[in-house]
Amino acid sequence: MKPQGSPLIANRTLPPVLIVALALAASAVVTGFMLPARAQSAAAEGQKIAFDRSKGNCLTCHDIKGGDLPGSIGPKLENIKAKYPDRNDLVAILTDETKRNPLTVMPPFGRNRILTEREIDAVVDFLQTL
Repeated sequence: MKPQGSPLIANRTLPPVLIVALALAASAVVTGFMLPARAQSAAAEGQKIAFDRSKGNCLTCHDIKGGDLPGSIGPKLENIKAKYPDRNDLVAILTDETKRNPLTVMPPFGRNRILTEREIDAVVDFLQTL
């Protein structure tokens, strides 16, 4: 007598394609790839850090839309995604711009542990909305 029901249940195995699809879906959920609400909250957290005078303090040097009392030492931060389509470039700049430009006055936020990797990622998420 043949078992009734789904062949997947009867065989108690999943096809390899389904296993890969499930793994990719789980990975997307964990990393937030498919969660726009999480991306929005990360950008909001990044804005909070960027505007925080005791943390990111980006407004001391940069003019940023929505910020109060911006500085003019650094470039105006606008059209960032067009200027830096590879987010890794922004992460590198925030982590240690002296590697790219030894004469910069921009603080190495990552190297000097001013910001954590998570905070740098959040600031990059925010910058990419500008």
